[in-house]
Amino acid sequence: MRQRFHIDFVKNSKIFFCISLGIMLVCLILNIFVIPTRVDIQFTGGTIVKYSYSGALEEKKISDAAQKATKETVSFTFSENLASSDSNSHMVALEFTNSKAISVDEQDEVTKALTEAFPKNNFKVEESSSVDASKGTNFFFKCLAAVILAAVLIIGYIAIRFKKIGGLSAGVMAVVALIHDLIIVYFVFAMFNMSLDDNFIAVVLMVLGYSVNDTIVIYDRIRENRRKMGPKATTAEVTNSSINQCFTRTICTSITTIAAIGSVLVVSLIYNIDSIISFALPMMIGLVSGCYSSICIATPLWVMWKNHSDKKKAEKESMKKKGSKKAAKNSEKKTEKA
Repeated sequence: MRQRFHIDFVKNSKIFFCISLGIMLVCLILNIFVIPTRVDIQFTGGTIVKYSYSGALEEKKISDAAQKATKETVSFTFSENLASSDSNSHMVALEFTNSKAISVDEQDEVTKALTEAFPKNNFKVEESSSVDASKGTNFFFKCLAAVILAAVLIIGYIAIRFKKIGGLSAGVMAVVALIHDLIIVYFVFAMFNMSLDDNFIAVVLMVLGYSVNDTIVIYDRIRENRRKMGPKATTAEVTNSSINQCFTRTICTSITTIAAIGSVLVVSLIYNIDSIISFALPMMIGLVSGCYSSICIATPLWVMWKNHSDKKKAEKESMKKKGSKKAAKNSEKKTEKA
């Protein structure tokens, strides 16, 4: 295959590793000291009550009126009411972030307070959902188990499918790249102040799927080129050639997918649909991370592992040869003495 350009990804691997570590370090510092992680009630437990209302109201006045009616800590999210044909209809979601679901009486008190404070704005309860803390914890661990199971299956598949190029090491490095993508997705949620909820799990699983697909395509090309280029070609040479051959395909596939999700993101931003924004934005950045990790993280790490194991194997063989030579010399000496 004729290549228009050739990038030495293996040689520049330390630069790629430093870029990833630098981004993670900056995000970690911001996450600890500036923007703390928000966790949705789906994991922590609590209650969300959504109200619709008409007319223009200051968000602070609504927040103050609702907060006075309850002793619980409440966070507020405002958006347009897309379910209504009235362009002047709005939504406000009250999230009670305690670890237990609030009672029906407490919800009624908040509704009564809003109705009395704004009698002309027709406040109505549109949706109410509660999650116990124990159920939220169980849901979190089930999601975590799903991610771990996916990682184990990926390692097993790659170990069997690419046995000729050291499948186990290739599988482990692919999962290391997936962990890189998972961390990046987590920091996207944290940096944009999005709650970790079921969207987070959905984005993680989708990004892992796209990322491992790109990685497997590169591994498949490495396996083909190893056969074509022969044993004289080094692992780094085979890998660089394979990545460069797959580079255009990987970038174009990612751009196409990102463009499709980007259009969804634009629409959700126009209509202020938070549930779609918290899926589309992390998904876009996660796809970029997945493409980057497949090319610049997984395969260079695999080359480093492969070179290290080959070096160890060569040292063992050398030691065996030296040992056999010494044994032969000792045997000759014994024969001469005899």
